[in-house]
Amino acid sequence: MINIVKKYTITVFIVLAVIAAWVFITTYSSLLNPVIFPPAVKIIESFISAIGELIKGFFSSMGLLIPALVAALILGIGGGLFFGLHERWREVFSPLFHTVSPLPPTLFIPYAIALLPTFKLASIAILFIGAFWPIFLGTIQGVILIDRHYWDNTRTIGLKGWDFIWKVVLPASSPHILGGVGTSLTLSFIVLIMAEMFGAQSGMGHFVLYYTDFSQYDYVLAGIIFNSIIILIIIVGFEKIKKRILFWMNLKSE
Repeated sequence: MINIVKKYTITVFIVLAVIAAWVFITTYSSLLNPVIFPPAVKIIESFISAIGELIKGFFSSMGLLIPALVAALILGIGGGLFFGLHERWREVFSPLFHTVSPLPPTLFIPYAIALLPTFKLASIAILFIGAFWPIFLGTIQGVILIDRHYWDNTRTIGLKGWDFIWKVVLPASSPHILGGVGTSLTLSFIVLIMAEMFGAQSGMGHFVLYYTDFSQYDYVLAGIIFNSIIILIIIVGFEKIKKRILFWMNLKSE
């Protein structure tokens, strides 16, 4: 705990300084529009009064995000392993991968809405597109960059099939795979909030847009703060899991 406090002392100081500046400017000056920049006390009151609605929106958002991430993990890692291990197929499809992957997932919203029967399925599809490519390409890169002596040792002991994939390929490429998962997680939240602000009836993004339409910026800021807290918790939790999985890298660096 002492180490954590020391590590984030400056971070906490910056946050407290920003809060203090907000309180001072919104309370003791007229530099900012009080409607758009309400006092901190009003934001806290709105946050408390809307906590039930915010939590409900969180579960609604997770109902979109989790299926999309699970599908992206399964297909991204599976597809990445296939193309990473088969050089010929990788060379054929690589130009297509690098052409399609940079396209923003939001470009596919019109087709997702037109082809899929519900907004929920359309949102999951868009989230899947955004989450898939970093995992897929990260897995391919991880397989390609496996040290050659692993392949030589594998041939020596005659390791093949699923044993080869589980015991050699996945562990050796896991840093790049998890790097892709981290990127997908961050991008998914961006796409999720945007998607919910343009058609959803609930969710973390919908909460912010709903109160924006009524110019209730105390609730808008409460929603932004809630979203930031949730995203921070999930990202930090993922980094902890990633560090635990890649413990051997920490030992190696030491």
